[in-house]
Amino acid sequence: MKLNLKRTLLALTFMMVAGANYVYGQCDKTVTIKSSKTFMYSAEGALDRTKEEVTVVTISSKEINIVPGDNEANIMSGTITSKTCEWATPYKVGKTVLKGTLTNGNGNELHATITIVGADDKVTLTFEAEEIGKRKIQIVADKFEEQS
Repeated sequence: MKLNLKRTLLALTFMMVAGANYVYGQCDKTVTIKSSKTFMYSAEGALDRTKEEVTVVTISSKEINIVPGDNEANIMSGTITSKTCEWATPYKVGKTVLKGTLTNGNGNELHATITIVGADDKVTLTFEAEEIGKRKIQIVADKFEEQS
């Protein structure tokens, strides 16, 4: 009986460690989020405007690249300075918060927080920066994929 209990505990421990590695393992992978619509919110949280444009966001373990629409002045890229990553179901249910310094096509630096949330069968990315006050920019992923 004691041997069965030890085996069960060992198996449970192994499954917990393997599961944690699986869920956290996605956090160090390069992912691409593609969206066809951008939502801009006021400081009060009201939707200011919606823009039909293809936005591509690529996130690696250390860098982020945001390409909104076809205007090169709006391209932003930079280094991730901190990351929290908590996904119960990879790329479907969970949350990642990235902080970093991004530079846009005009050379302006932005101190940004990017929050990615997966819930209710959709993934949203919300962009905030100290330099734009409490305004927010949000996209809903049409496609969220891991790069190989």
